[in-house]
Formats: sequence, C-alpha cells, structure tokens
Amino acid sequence: MRRPVGHAPHRPDLALESHPASAVPWSITPRSACHPALTTGPARLDPAPPGSRRAGGRGVEERGGVNQVRRTRLAFSRRAHDRRSWLHGAPPPRWVRVLPVLLAVGVCVATLVSPSPLDIGFLLGAIPPLAVLSYGPLATAALGAAVIAILQAPAFRLNEPGNTDVLTICFVALLSVFVSYVSRRRDAQLDLERTVAEAAQRALVPPVPDRVGQVRCAGLYRAAERGTLVGGDFFDVREGPFGVRAVMGDVQGHGLSAVATVASLLGAFREAVLDLPDLESVAARLDRRLVVDSASARFPELFATAVLLEFAPDGRTVRVLSCGHPAPVLVQGGRAVELGLPAGTPLGLGLSDGLSPTGVSVRLDPGDTLFLASDGVSEGRDDAGVFYPLVERLTGLAAGAGGDPGKLADQVWTDLFRYCREILDDVTMLVLTPVVPDGR
Repeated sequence: MRRPVGHAPHRPDLALESHPASAVPWSITPRSACHPALTTGPARLDPAPPGSRRAGGRGVEERGGVNQVRRTRLAFSRRAHDRRSWLHGAPPPRWVRVLPVLLAVGVCVATLVSPSPLDIGFLLGAIPPLAVLSYGPLATAALGAAVIAILQAPAFRLNEPGNTDVLTICFVALLSVFVSYVSRRRDAQLDLERTVAEAAQRALVPPVPDRVGQVRCAGLYRAAERGTLVGGDFFDVREGPFGVRAVMGDVQGHGLSAVATVASLLGAFREAVLDLPDLESVAARLDRRLVVDSASARFPELFATAVLLEFAPDGRTVRVLSCGHPAPVLVQGGRAVELGLPAGTPLGLGLSDGLSPTGVSVRLDPGDTLFLASDGVSEGRDDAGVFYPLVERLTGLAAGAGGDPGKLADQVWTDLFRYCREILDDVTMLVLTPVVPDGR
C-alpha cells in the first residue's frame, strides 16, 4: 500500500442521495436528478432496456451447478504470468531432458557418416553435466557410462582417445553423479518447505467459497513478491448471526513483512463477525487490533485501509463502510459506478476513540454485482503512465461475464495485465453478487 486514500473518487454525474433513517436506504442517483423540488423518493440506476438479459435470477441459478465448481481465483494460477519458470523451481522443459540423449546420438551419427575421423569426442564430456539438470544420480551414472562406452567403441573412431581423455570423462561423470545426488536431496527438502509454506499461507487466507449465505463470491489475489501467496492485501467473506459480512483491506507495506499484520486483522474480523452487531463496531475492533500491535517495537506506526460490507438477509440492501479504502464499484442495470462513500480514517489511527466512520446503505436489484479492488488495480499504468480505468472497463467486462463473479474477476485480471506494462503492487479483487429475489 502506497498511501491512505484521502477520499473516495466518484463520477461527477453521479451522487449518493441520502434519506432519513426511517426512509428507504441510500441509492445511486444521477446528480441532475437530485433537485429538491423534483426528488420525491429514491432513484436507482435505470433498469436494463426491455428484452435485455439481466444477470442473476433464474438464469444464474441454472448455472449454479457449474459455478459452484469454481474456487477463489488466486493470481498465481494465471497461466501467462504467474507460472513458475524453470529457473524458479518448476520442472525442466522437455528439450532440456532430451538434450543429453540428442547430443550423444548426434555425435554418433556424425562420426558414422563422416568419411574421415572427427575430433568431436570432447562434446561427449558435456553429457553428464547436462544430465544433472534433469535426471537423478542413477540416470546420470547411466549416461556417463554410455559416454565412456561410445568413446571406447572402435566404430565411432573418435580420434582414438588416450587414457588421459577417458580418465577426464570418468572424473566428470562421477562428479556429475555426486552433484545430481546432492541436488535431488536439496530439491526434495525445498519442495517440502514450499509445500508447508503454501499450506500455511492458504490457512491464513483460505479460498473464498463460491457462496456464503445469500451472496455468491469470487476472489482473486496476486502477491507482489514472487513466490508468495500472501502479501499486504487481504479479504474475507463470513456469515454470522448478524448477516453476511465481507472485508477487503490493504496494510502498510507488502510482501512477507505485512503477513503478520494481515493475520492479526483477519483474526480480529472473524471474531467480530460473530460478536459485534454493526459494521462500525467491527471497524473499531480492527482499529484496536492495529493500535495494540503498534505498541510493540516490532510493529511501529501500523495502519491499514479497509472497506467493510454487510448484506441484509434478503440480499436487497448492503451496508458499506470505508476506512480510507477505495470504494466498491456497483454494477447495476448494465452500468458500473463507483459508490461515493465518505472516506473514513484508516485503521490503526484511533477509530476506537469514538472516530469510527459511518456506514451507508445501498439498495440492490437482482443481478447487481459489487466489485472491490485494491489500489494495485486502480493504480496500474500503461506505457504512457495513464492509470487503469477500472470503472470504464468494468462496464463492458461485466456484460461479458454473464453474471458469473469468478469469470468477471478473471476478465478484469486479464485486461489489467494487458493494459499495464508492469505490475509492482499486490493485486486483489473481490466480486460479490447477492442472490436477490425477483419479486418486490
């Protein structure tokens, strides 16, 4: 996280119209329609034109069997970008595995078809070291023995190598076997440590279920630090006695140095979901957790931005509270708009002292989607330095997703990766689609 968000940017032609607590909840309204003399009640985004297909409802339920198979998308699973390379722990490519055999076959064929002896026996000395890259000690020893046999075979006429040449090849082969043995042992240990580390990180930030209560969910995470699954961003969706609640946040710093803070905040959130009756109290609990951690010399001046959501049991409204974090984007009626939430104070700066921000309520229609993203998305830049236009892009991408939260997260990530020349910050997305009954 680079900085706390001072205010939540929003489109100038849209505003949040407030109503008394006893009246209907907050709703998205064109600014031109907010004249006191003309406004008699809450207005929502224009519904989809007649005949157009709305996401959600019965169509979404029919696709439920397929969608339930989907799990939280973590960015490390993106094929084109996050796959580990050969030099970073992945198995060697096929051409590396066949290279020693191809080299031996090539030398043998060249010597057999040549009318005169060829002085290319030195190439065989590269076969045992190449075998170390792909094979274990037994296969490396077999290839070394094959090299010595080829050198000694009269049919290949490899310039009649002397004892010194043969002893050199034998020494290289034996050394390669030893290196292969040590390498395999170390690889096995590293694989075990990587498996344990991944299990610990997944336990810290487990995949979001496809559905929590009446809310369909999908998340995507790409940590900025290579080789890690957890960084400075976090999100979670939990169901408790007070409804389904979700959080997305961004702590100070990123990478492994921020993991401890993420663990503290997620633990505090999961407890607060079960115990506290409103979002303001949940935010105060998270703030107190950071204040306590900051008192330690190990965690000086900790802060984090976060946005909290609480869905009504029927899914028709959602309360949203921002603590300095970018506001969610609401996709409603085929249009994407960023909610103009009042930006509260970031967590860790004293919300528990009575400065807790106030949440607002937003009315939801069947098929509406809430898209939450970290600043790694909104602050991505192209070659010209222009920020990624999330709201503008989201309108078209949401139409192509067909109401599937997981597909929408994948499409935004693919579009962001194509748009930005380089992604240096943690990228986090959380897509929430409440299952709202069609009837009013």
